[in-house]
Amino acid sequence: MPVLRLQTLIRAPPPDVFDASLDVGLHQASARGTGERVIAGRREGRLELGETVTWSARHFGLRWSMTVAIVEHERPHRFVDEMVSGPFAAMRHEHRFAPRHGGAATAMEDVFSFRAPLGPLGRIAERLALTRHMRRFLAGRNEHLKRALEG
Repeated sequence: MPVLRLQTLIRAPPPDVFDASLDVGLHQASARGTGERVIAGRREGRLELGETVTWSARHFGLRWSMTVAIVEHERPHRFVDEMVSGPFAAMRHEHRFAPRHGGAATAMEDVFSFRAPLGPLGRIAERLALTRHMRRFLAGRNEHLKRALEG
């Protein structure tokens, strides 16, 4: 199972970065390139513990739907979303927020683990394209979040 780790330093306090990371509108804006939109669940505002949202987006030229649930929520330190249904065999995304520079900045860390479906064929897809694609997608989202918060 691939595990991606990304770190982003954002010049904003952890509670602000935490809240922005759970904001449905900011997420949609960060994924404009894939045409991502909400098709079920919370459509605006911040996701809370136990809530779900279903996203529809275009990846690799195909439209996919994925429902995720917020399964852990420890404001402002960390939260975890997991796929309930969708294209992966499994997906878990842990978001961590640590204060830096006396709390004026945040070290945001993503730990994204996933497993493609289709057994051996899925593992080949992970190595050839999916891992790189997901890393770029997450990095782009983090850059959008950084720009939004640092204004």
